Amino acid sequence: MKATMFDRYGGFGSVHRVVLAFYDKLLDSDIMAPYFDGIEMPALVDHQTKFISQVMGGPASYTNNVLEQVHRNLDITQEAFDEMASVLERTLEEFDFKADDVRTIMADIKSRQPYIVTKS
Repeated sequence: MKATMFDRYGGFGSVHRVVLAFYDKLLDSDIMAPYFDGIEMPALVDHQTKFISQVMGGPASYTNNVLEQVHRNLDITQEAFDEMASVLERTLEEFDFKADDVRTIMADIKSRQPYIVTKS
């Protein structure tokens, strides 16, 4: 059986480190930081680790319906989504993800934009 991207990059532990670095950058972003006021970051990091793991072929399972439900009342703009995507892409590159793998992850994330952007 062919190893998934999730397996090739070391599983949950490695994805968790990427997600921690990703959120450190988001919290420094003037566009993104306000979205995290009052948010319990350890729980969010856990959820995001599971979600990114799923995108990479790992075991967690989040449907587009769930994504839509959890983002529904957050007033996420296209600008914020684009900032998040840019930060995630840079973070993956900093962790030496292969270019093809970065493109695969980013294509999946960007395909979910209609379920995350809630404010025009």
